[in-house]
Amino acid sequence: MPKPVELRVSKAERTLTVTFDDGARFVLPAEYLRVESPSAEVQGHAPDQKVLVWGKAEVGILKLEPVGNYAVRIVFDDLHDSGIYSWDYLYELGRDHAARWARYLEELEAAGKSRHPRKVYRAADPSA
Repeated sequence: MPKPVELRVSKAERTLTVTFDDGARFVLPAEYLRVESPSAEVQGHAPDQKVLVWGKAEVGILKLEPVGNYAVRIVFDDLHDSGIYSWDYLYELGRDHAARWARYLEELEAAGKSRHPRKVYRAADPSA
């Protein structure tokens, strides 16, 4: 499998750009990376245990932490940090982005969930 030659986070765009040594370059949204996290918290311990993660449209990437010379841990601003993204998995996410994203949107709709987080509104304090 190809190996990355550059990983670049854009906090403003909420993306991770990964360039591989075979010339492939993928711009991966933080939301997509978060909902496809390879962590057991998201993937479960078997294929039928995958959790539908929703409400992450505004998630960003705080930092990347190298894991040996085979992967990276992504720390998201919702404090999720348990996914270790191997180079092979990042390549797969880039290559299959359109199909995976379409499937994710279909699953959200079927579950009646939203990409956007719920907003909590508090009534004004009447004693103020």
